[in-house]
Amino acid sequence: MKFIVVVILSFLLFPSVLLAEEAEPEKDAPAKPISDRDGKIITLVIENDSIGFQGDDKNYTSGVSLNYFDVSAKMPIIAYKLADYIPTFAINDSSSVFYTFGQNLYTPSDITQSTQNPDDRPWAAHLYVAMGLVTATDDHIDEVEASVGVVGPWALGKQTQTFVHKYITTDSPTPEGWSNQLNNEPALLLAWQRRFPEYFAARGAGLSLGLEPHFGVTLGNVYTFANAGFSLRLIPEKDIWQDAPVRVRPASPGTGFFEVPPKGWSWYLFAGMDVRAVAHNIFLDGNTFSDSHSVDKKYLVMDANAGLALTYDQYRISYTFVYRTKEFDGQEDPSVFGALSFGYRF
Repeated sequence: MKFIVVVILSFLLFPSVLLAEEAEPEKDAPAKPISDRDGKIITLVIENDSIGFQGDDKNYTSGVSLNYFDVSAKMPIIAYKLADYIPTFAINDSSSVFYTFGQNLYTPSDITQSTQNPDDRPWAAHLYVAMGLVTATDDHIDEVEASVGVVGPWALGKQTQTFVHKYITTDSPTPEGWSNQLNNEPALLLAWQRRFPEYFAARGAGLSLGLEPHFGVTLGNVYTFANAGFSLRLIPEKDIWQDAPVRVRPASPGTGFFEVPPKGWSWYLFAGMDVRAVAHNIFLDGNTFSDSHSVDKKYLVMDANAGLALTYDQYRISYTFVYRTKEFDGQEDPSVFGALSFGYRF
C-alpha cells in the first residue's frame, strides 16, 4: 500500500516537476499506432440510470467525468520508474498521457427515506482526480492510472444530487438520506490494464471487424479487484484509428481517441463484457478506517455493454448501454444505466 500511495501522489502532485526531458524512449519501440502525434482530446462523460431506460435513482445512480487526453505530451519521470518496477509496462514513442476529474454517486433504492435501510447499500459519493498513461508495445496496449480523491460528505454528493433534482430533473424526488452517507476518507487507486486490439481482425467491403480481449488489476481503498473481458468493434476500414469511448471506473475504460475523418464523418459500433473478481468495494464494504454501514458484496460482478460512437469533423458523440449484475446480497435488480460522451479534438 505504501508503494501505491507514493506512486499516486507522484503522478498527481508533481507531473510538471517530474517531466523527463533527458529520458529516452525504448530503442525497440513499435510503429506508432496513432498516426497524428499532435492530437489533444477533451471528453465529457455522463453516466446515469435515467439514460439507461430504467430511470430509477438507486445503486450506481450517476457518474460524471471530464477527461483530457494528450497524445504528444512528454512522459513524467515517474512513468519510467513504473516501467522499471512493472515488467509488463514499457515507455516508447506511442506513449500518451491523460487526466481526469470526476464524481460518482451511489444511493439505496428509496432515496426519499431519511433513515438508512439496513438491507440496502450505503449512501456514498466519490470525488477524484486521476492521471494515466497509455502505451503500445508489440501486439498490446497497456494502461496505468493513478487516482486520488475523497469519499464522504467532502465529495459533495448531497449538493450535487439535490441541485440536479431541483433544477434539471424537476420531476425527481428530493434525496433525503444523505445524512447516512459514508464518512470522509481519502480515496486512492492504482489501476493497470492490458488489451490486445488486433487479437482478431477481419477486413472486407470497406469494414473492419475486431475482437479485443483485456485483463487488469486495480488496487486501493476504493476498489481492489482483478478483471478480464473482451470487446467487439465494427468500424470503417479507412477510419481504423479509433478507440472505445471513455467510461467511468470500475468499468473497463477506453481512451476515447479518434482522428478527424477524411470524409468529414465516421462511426464506431461496439459491444463487450467485463467480469470483475472483487476483493474490496468501499461503496458496499463501508469505510476503511471508521465504522459505517455496509452490506455483503458479491465477489463476482459482470458488466455487459453495447453502443455507438459518431464522429463529425473534430467532434465525437457516443452512447453506451450498460447492464451490471447484482453487486450485493439483497439487491432487488441488476443495475441498468446509460453512458453519454462528448469529445472534441484540437
